[in-house]
Amino acid sequence: MTLRIVRVHDEVTLLEWQQVHNEIVPTAALSVDEVRERATRNVLEVAYDGDVLVGCSTVRPPDADTPAETVIARVLPPYRRCGFGETLYQHCLAQTQGKGVETHILATNVDGVRFAEKHGFLEVETYLLPGDTVPFVLMRLG
Repeated sequence: MTLRIVRVHDEVTLLEWQQVHNEIVPTAALSVDEVRERATRNVLEVAYDGDVLVGCSTVRPPDADTPAETVIARVLPPYRRCGFGETLYQHCLAQTQGKGVETHILATNVDGVRFAEKHGFLEVETYLLPGDTVPFVLMRLG
């Protein structure tokens, strides 16, 4: 396994990031314009095994509402349990200042919740986005 991680920098990588995000978080699918806007304030990356798209990630700096940094590593289901999530997560974590790290996971993503718990994240709360029926789990690194 050789994971290649590339920062979103053009239309192709932007669309690939969107594809992975929307497959893993279908209840909060993002438009191309929403992804483009997020790329101006967050580090968005895509991950490949060779030339095969296997995941994406988000590293969000703290802001006025959230003093913690947010790290989200997403791996498409067929590529889970192959070490890609671990590599992507460690890559993202290395980009933080370590002053508090949190993640947000769709509650139905049992693999994602287990992965976060395995890495020391503890559930802080569950919440619904407006109009949603499936909650997200906010977890902080303990």
